[in-house]
Amino acid sequence: MARKADPLADYNAKRDFARTAEPEGKAAATPQGNVFIVQKHEARRLHWDFRLEVDGVLKSWAVTKGPSLDPAVKRLAVRTEDHPLGYATFEGTIPKGEYGGGTVMLWDRGTWAPIAGKSAADLEEGHLHFTLEGERMKGEWMLIRLKPRAGETRENWLLRKVTDSFAADGDTLVEQALTSIVTGRSMAEIAAGEPAPATQDPPAKAPRKQAARAHKAGSGKLPAFRKPQLATLVDAVPTGNGWMHEIKFDGYRALVAASGGEVRVYTRTGQDWTDKFAPLVTAIAALDLPPAMIDGEIIATDADGNPDFSTLQSVLKRGHGSQGPGDALAFHAFDLLEVGGEDLTGLSNIERKERLEALLGHAAPPIHVADHVIGAGEKLFSAMCGAGQEGIIAKAIDAPYASRRTKSWVKVKCTRRQEFVIAGFKASTARGRPFASLLLAQHEGGNLVYKGNVGTGFDADTMADLAARMKPLTRKTPPVAVDRTTARGVTWLAPELVAEISFAEFTAEGRVRHASFVGLRGDKPAKAVQPEQPEPPPPPAADVAISSRERVIFPESGETKGDLADYYAAIAPLMLPFLGNRPVSLVRCPQGRARKCFFQKHDSGALGDAVRHVPIREKDGGSEDYLYVTDAKGILQCVQMGTIEFHAWESRADAVERPDRMIFDLDPDEGLDFGDVKQAATDIRRHLEDIGLASFAMLSGGKGVHVVVPLTPGHSWDAHKDFARRFAEALSVAEPDCFTATMSKAKRVGRIFIDWLRNQRGSTAVAPYSARSRAGAPVAVPVTWKELEDIESPAAFTIRDAKTLTSRAASVSLKGWGFAAQSLPPL
Repeated sequence: MARKADPLADYNAKRDFARTAEPEGKAAATPQGNVFIVQKHEARRLHWDFRLEVDGVLKSWAVTKGPSLDPAVKRLAVRTEDHPLGYATFEGTIPKGEYGGGTVMLWDRGTWAPIAGKSAADLEEGHLHFTLEGERMKGEWMLIRLKPRAGETRENWLLRKVTDSFAADGDTLVEQALTSIVTGRSMAEIAAGEPAPATQDPPAKAPRKQAARAHKAGSGKLPAFRKPQLATLVDAVPTGNGWMHEIKFDGYRALVAASGGEVRVYTRTGQDWTDKFAPLVTAIAALDLPPAMIDGEIIATDADGNPDFSTLQSVLKRGHGSQGPGDALAFHAFDLLEVGGEDLTGLSNIERKERLEALLGHAAPPIHVADHVIGAGEKLFSAMCGAGQEGIIAKAIDAPYASRRTKSWVKVKCTRRQEFVIAGFKASTARGRPFASLLLAQHEGGNLVYKGNVGTGFDADTMADLAARMKPLTRKTPPVAVDRTTARGVTWLAPELVAEISFAEFTAEGRVRHASFVGLRGDKPAKAVQPEQPEPPPPPAADVAISSRERVIFPESGETKGDLADYYAAIAPLMLPFLGNRPVSLVRCPQGRARKCFFQKHDSGALGDAVRHVPIREKDGGSEDYLYVTDAKGILQCVQMGTIEFHAWESRADAVERPDRMIFDLDPDEGLDFGDVKQAATDIRRHLEDIGLASFAMLSGGKGVHVVVPLTPGHSWDAHKDFARRFAEALSVAEPDCFTATMSKAKRVGRIFIDWLRNQRGSTAVAPYSARSRAGAPVAVPVTWKELEDIESPAAFTIRDAKTLTSRAASVSLKGWGFAAQSLPPL
């Protein structure tokens, strides 16, 4: 774009400032001179305006489809006129008929910098490699100018994310970041002129959390501490698909309570260690989370990048408030106990993990979500031991969270490591060495029992620190019973310090062999230190006997009852977050899909002991027992009795009157193709975004697509149904050639029926990953919006694709699918 004497002349010439609230163009500069902003702009077409401060103005590009965190995605960015710095705080509407008329949201802001050796002057050469420190966009990015085609007048560039720790697959950034970073308003609220709840900061200020959008995110009471669940030590990895496996981190257990900018970090015993982890607290506060209690581990890494407890100890022993950004501690979250006032501890491990991934999906280092694998725990354990790590944690997929030690969480260690009380120390004859060894003990049967000595694992700093901590604890009498030889030369201590010790084994006398000091444990009281004896792992869940495995259920393609059972056994861990603990209706076809099939929602007990019942009030005032399942066994017992499909309520069995998801089933007229359905789903997604709701796409396995809207419980069924009806009717009025909200076949000709009736009490929708009783054995499958563009059929996957579906579900773009902390807005 040609340089002008007045860089804002084009900007001013295109606007009538008597009609628009946009600021008049005057060159200026912020104190730091490196502001960037992104504005979501609904004009003739929806786009995102990306702006960088350069030479006192905002250099600007219109990015179609918005920025993507996926390095493989190159987004077209059309260069537009320079904007004044005053535009960095503009949010509102531009009148129709004015240039760019439409709604403008302040979608992101922060600071930018060219990478080392580059400068803003590179723009003149047609490229810019830079970093962003925004509230949504972070890390390295590139702008590249395209070679103009003959006769082309506009200046086309590409905006691309560079691979780094902030990169991610898919389009989750624009799909889920739906509100203003300053006011918390949706596009619809801005367009309606609803007042902003807070004043915007000038661009000269550094990025901060958005207290202004507290009503949507960080508002509410900070969750109270609750005791964490503890794992039982076992001597082997539990087997089967009923277990999810995570790395056992070598750090400090931490429960993080957050609500917007307020954050507290608790140890496993409830000590407030917030001051010890100031940089981590700042990083969590910047996420502006809704009220949440997150369980995880704080770690430090050694020179090779591996978790190292000794490195963590060296940071913490400096005392409260001494940690700095250079210490590079990290928080690895692995569970979510509460969010938005909703207690999640009764949900299954796998569903809580999905909710956690949805909550922290945009978090960046030093905040991480711990990865897990389903089944294949032996491979993970072998890899961890080979890498010199501590071991793994295995969690029963269908188990709730319990604030005690359980066997639904088990730990398998590569080496023996336990906690011991320091009962005393032996003097050293070596010059400058304050002690030779420490005497160790554990509580057994109400007594403190001697467990041997440890004399290795100390460096000079550690020994000096221990000597200083032990000095005020010296006493004359031994706190443990030992023989004379052991007691010789010992200085006894009050049993208050707890040490973590690695060792090869216990001897026949109960003493540690080849012991090495790892570090002090300030997060556990000495009275709680007891020996851990490995137990056998929990036995594999009993298989459900599937009779008549060779019976053909899908005659067109040949799949049998055995094939269907094997599919559900493999896919159950992915299915349970959406099916488990919800009233369910079954589609049963005992003789196969070509014979008689029927719906069933009640049961007298014939389906099996893992198929549970919940009484639900009926319209006549009485109640009936409805079915629900909580584990793979329940699913397979239903399959054994001829079930092909599972259809779930939009509420839980333990909260039937509190709907928590809304589903729009797009049912096309027979004359329409799947491309029409995909476009309709995308349109619905866009309209939902306009009112601040994130949505997810699912192939129905039948004729259409389901648009799934997760919701925080808190509204009634009447409000739920009314919202769905009015939303569908508004779309049918706005786009009558495309949509109808009426079930009538006559009204549906050439249109797509938005089936909002599934959103009333008692209605169900097919569950994600359910098989369908249709030709070819298709299944209902969650997909990303980006994937949907290229999929050619709503029945693209079948029960033969269990391995593919399991692999897909582990991808970054599908983690957290179907979950979001969002409330039903007014419509």
